[in-house]
Amino acid sequence: MRKIGVGLNWQGAFSLSDAVEQAKVADDSGVDHITVAEAWGRDAVTTMAILGYETNRIRIGTSIINVFSRTPGAVAQQFTSLDALTNGRMIIGIGSSGPQVIEHFHGMPFDKPMARIKEYVEIINMLVAGEPLHYHGRIFNLDRGFTLRHLDELPRKHIPIFIGAFSEKSVRQTAAIADGWMPGHTTRDRWRDEVATFHQYVRDAGRNPEDIEIKASGGVEVTDHPEAAYERIRQHNAFYMARMGELHYNAYRAFGLGEVADEVRRAWREHGSEAGYRAVPDDVVHSLGYAGPVEGAIDWMEEQRDAGYTLHGVTVDERDPKKRSEIFKKLVG
Repeated sequence: MRKIGVGLNWQGAFSLSDAVEQAKVADDSGVDHITVAEAWGRDAVTTMAILGYETNRIRIGTSIINVFSRTPGAVAQQFTSLDALTNGRMIIGIGSSGPQVIEHFHGMPFDKPMARIKEYVEIINMLVAGEPLHYHGRIFNLDRGFTLRHLDELPRKHIPIFIGAFSEKSVRQTAAIADGWMPGHTTRDRWRDEVATFHQYVRDAGRNPEDIEIKASGGVEVTDHPEAAYERIRQHNAFYMARMGELHYNAYRAFGLGEVADEVRRAWREHGSEAGYRAVPDDVVHSLGYAGPVEGAIDWMEEQRDAGYTLHGVTVDERDPKKRSEIFKKLVG
């Protein structure tokens, strides 16, 4: 059985009734988790509350919320409330985001992101566990010993925290403190090395790799129109190479795509977005995700699982709920 997840995007057209219908079909079909993204469009928590209320067993998480625009106390409040609503089905997916969003949308300095992530995790874990909040860090100094006032409602004393991390230092920290890791845009030929390196970081931190989930970065789309899906992969990665700042740009360099990222940036800067898209070679596009029949999607995910990933992101381009359910069930296995 494969642990697959579906995602809701943070931008574009949105229908709440459609989102609920999709979540219910996924829930009934054995899909492991649904994630809700957030950037500078719709917030994630509002939608998660509705999806949690309307489903029964599927895990629900963020992919991702940043660690600057909400305090760790606010995140603990929100996710413990959601965890109580869903009887323990939440995943807290966090990351640093980047200076473009943090400084120019939220109006906060993008300062000490790794320290902030570490303190976020520690404070949230303390609050969910019911410990009095006495905490002294580089960023947060909390002296009054607050505890959450609804602890008796909580179904568990720990909510899994997944971290999106790219740089070596950030990945090492994730290996030491997180329950799950969301890597960057890794190409197919680097899957095994990426997982092996992360597992070594986990062991270096005195932890068991089997205790930490890893979300495969290269998702699959089951579709009768693979050309359109690959074009979305091309555009998504070009945008992150050219327009999402040094954090993501350096991540692509670390993944061996530095020359591609440089060319995408140059083309975008000199000739606009369409030229930037076209600067991503076809072989790179096909190494960053899969699109096509369900059989190929299963092969792709099996290769990911053999490499050591435990979770797989999927998209199903089938609108009929019954047919979509059948595809989900095949993907789960």
